[in-house]
Amino acid sequence: MTLDVQFMTMIVMVISGFYLGIIQETFRRFQPHWKENRFLRYFMEITFWLSQVLLLFYVLFRVNAGELRFYVFLALLLGFAAYQALAAHAYKRLLEYVIRVIAACYHFLEKLIQTLIITPVKYLIQLVITLILFVVQLVISILLFIAKVIIFPIKWVIYLIYRLLPKSIQNFLHKTAGFYSTIKNICKKGLEYLKFKRR
Repeated sequence: MTLDVQFMTMIVMVISGFYLGIIQETFRRFQPHWKENRFLRYFMEITFWLSQVLLLFYVLFRVNAGELRFYVFLALLLGFAAYQALAAHAYKRLLEYVIRVIAACYHFLEKLIQTLIITPVKYLIQLVITLILFVVQLVISILLFIAKVIIFPIKWVIYLIYRLLPKSIQNFLHKTAGFYSTIKNICKKGLEYLKFKRR
């Protein structure tokens, strides 16, 4: 490995160590969101460090074909220490500011969508349901009125026919109607009793 490659490797590893400090700080900032879940905490830790190791090795591979030397680790440590000494405090403040800005934008978009889309659609659906119920009630009222208009003369015709029948047939029909009415009442009471028992 030439001196130019070694020098470039040192510079890149110092920058990578600085990056590692930034990304670790960001990871630790969001860690409380999954800290209570033990499985998720282990999964996130393993995934984070594995992805960072793979990323740093890929960077090293691009610079010097993946040759690991002792100074590579020293350069990483130097970059990480430089971040902790020079930029950690400023980055924490910047990170909190960015999080507040993103949260404010998210809440603004949430309220905007709620006001412009969800609320009008909800009221529109309620209006449509109200109109449908009104139309259904209107149609039912019209059908009931038509049924009454049709049934009324039929009832009179049946009544007149009944009055013209002999007394014996009238008595038989009267008894039959009473029998069916009794059966109907018994069935109705039985159903009400079963419903009461279920409760």
